[in-house]
Amino acid sequence: MPERRFAVAAVLFDLDGTLLDTIPDLAEGANRMLAELGRPARPLAEIHSFVGKGIPHLVRRCMTENATAGEDEIARAVEVFKRHYEVVNGERTRIYDGVVDTLEALARMGLKRACVTNKAGAFTAPLLDRMGIAGHFDAVVSGDTLRVKKPDPATVRHACDLLGVGVAQALMVGDSANDAEAAQAAGMPVVLMRYGYSEGRAVDTIPCDALLSSMTEILPLIDTAARG
Repeated sequence: MPERRFAVAAVLFDLDGTLLDTIPDLAEGANRMLAELGRPARPLAEIHSFVGKGIPHLVRRCMTENATAGEDEIARAVEVFKRHYEVVNGERTRIYDGVVDTLEALARMGLKRACVTNKAGAFTAPLLDRMGIAGHFDAVVSGDTLRVKKPDPATVRHACDLLGVGVAQALMVGDSANDAEAAQAAGMPVVLMRYGYSEGRAVDTIPCDALLSSMTEILPLIDTAARG
């Protein structure tokens, strides 16, 4: 894929699978939920492929993948998951290599930064605080900030509104089709990380403007001269 440079004033970041490896805690919460509901545990790799569209989607997949569950059961399971995940949220989560250095470098370059995630706000803010990166963001859009989630472009548009920049002045950084489709529908360039979750889909099959292996690889793509 040819290298492209981006003259932008802001960078928007997905959370799970882009900034943070949250799978161990999500899997722990999911399996505690399944145990309480009398269902068998699921392997981490399987839960890995369920992550990306928010907690209700994750729980639904856990309850219905090669199994059956009614809507009332799923609704109850969501509440059970939330209770368990609140306890473990951030316990074994790790920040991906290069993330903090990149966020700090973008700040020095004068770029605004936002986190745009499908994770519910009740878990997003505590997780950012616990991982020590909350202060790096000028705005946060969570999965329940609006009535829609990614891939709806309203999510990234709202982040741009909060930052006071136009969508054409922002770059989306994510790991899945949810991120790519939200950005593209809004008219915003998007780069994807190879190391993320991507709901079990090969990330190199998702159309994007650049495909990167490390967060720090974003920095040479920012064209500060053209922006300034």
